[in-house]
Amino acid sequence: MRYRAVGFDLLTALLNTWALWSDVAGSRAAGMRWHGASQDLLRGREYTPFPDIVRGAARAAGVTQEQAEELLSRWGEFEPWPDVPAALEHLGGRRTFIVTNCSKELGLRAGRRAGRFDLIVTAEEAGAYKPDPRPYRTALETLSLAAHDVLFVAGSAHDVGGASRVGMDVYWANRGGAIAPTDATALRVEPDLSGLHETLESRHPVR
Repeated sequence: MRYRAVGFDLLTALLNTWALWSDVAGSRAAGMRWHGASQDLLRGREYTPFPDIVRGAARAAGVTQEQAEELLSRWGEFEPWPDVPAALEHLGGRRTFIVTNCSKELGLRAGRRAGRFDLIVTAEEAGAYKPDPRPYRTALETLSLAAHDVLFVAGSAHDVGGASRVGMDVYWANRGGAIAPTDATALRVEPDLSGLHETLESRHPVR
């Protein structure tokens, strides 16, 4: 078995969180603007309370504080992407974990929507937001895994670099059609998890 475990980004790779941001904000454009503002406030930084990030991003994106509170109260209403259940059923008995930029409470709430995992590591527990190496390393150390034995499923471009820098191979589910990062290269890039099983079973890198 080439990989002993599979790690996942939660809020993009496994769950359609964008739909809820958009629903609460009132439109797809407003929701994605708000989501983008939240990423700008947290990416790679020391952990500060995630709910405060959501509220601060709302102010930056022109969304009301009432809408911010609604989003936080509805956190966990996310649906898995259609391809996720089947992909999770074909992991060959490998250990699984999640690394997510979230508070512990909200991360566990959302994680239950995605499926059953051996471990969920949040930015709050690690003390920093991805792509800082601490969240990824916390997961590896907790499960006593060597990085080279793990395939990490990224949901966003910054996860590609973050997971690669700690030594994991990366499968990028590039659901939003984002521009490839310049700091690392994913082992495989697909718009969903359709190529995950083949990548796990391959004895050689698929690029």
